[in-house]
Amino acid sequence: MINIGTSGFSFPDWIGTIYPKSIKKENMLSYYEKELGFKTLEINFTYYTLPSQKALQGMNNKTGADFKFVIKAFKGLTHDIWNERKEIIDNKKIFDKFIYSIDPLVKDSKLSCIIAQFPYSFHHTEGNLEYLKFFKDRFGEIPVIIEFRNSDWVTDNTFTFLKNMRMGYCIVDEPGLKNLMPYYPAVTSDIAYFRFHGRNKNWFSVPASERYNYLYSEQELNEFLPGIIKISGKSKTTFVFFNNCHAGSAAKNAITLAKMIGQKNSKI
Repeated sequence: MINIGTSGFSFPDWIGTIYPKSIKKENMLSYYEKELGFKTLEINFTYYTLPSQKALQGMNNKTGADFKFVIKAFKGLTHDIWNERKEIIDNKKIFDKFIYSIDPLVKDSKLSCIIAQFPYSFHHTEGNLEYLKFFKDRFGEIPVIIEFRNSDWVTDNTFTFLKNMRMGYCIVDEPGLKNLMPYYPAVTSDIAYFRFHGRNKNWFSVPASERYNYLYSEQELNEFLPGIIKISGKSKTTFVFFNNCHAGSAAKNAITLAKMIGQKNSKI
């Protein structure tokens, strides 16, 4: 099972490019599923703010029974985890609030996993390995996928650790800049996970809104196909999300890749 979708869906610059000019914001998710043909979504706003149960229940109600969500962990669980002395803080209360907020999707079996993206400054250290154990324990039976930003995590030790902890590894494609994570297909749990960020070489020198300004060519997407298919054969479920959301590039690339793999999607 290869599930293809985008990292977010309600972007103003998708109106007139991906969505009809007349679309209302409250109708975007239904259009994303029914007209674009996507059956999975990575929710990203949960990184910036703790979601409410009401908001997630609303998204749940607008999607079909077979629709699957992935939720990005709140930044208070992945980025804002150190005190002034660079010691990891006890953020149990934030975990509790976050887990409470995602309960509607858990109850309806529509939450596939949590994607936890850690910052570039999160290095491969014993202390950070301990935090990842703590992180996994907090979520209990909810599957967790870990996305690293720093290339010092590409070691045999990392993959062995993730396998032993039953945590998934996020395979990323991003600019080939020094010390950023390389494209390294690997599976460490029942869930294989790809995130395509684009290859904007100005990654570190532009605002976040411009960082993901990149449209993959069909040739580039075709080069990923063998790896995606091979990885999907090693896992029960495979997710492929495009995070190059600027001006609808993510949706365009996701639809093209789905057609390449043989899934049915509507044309833009």
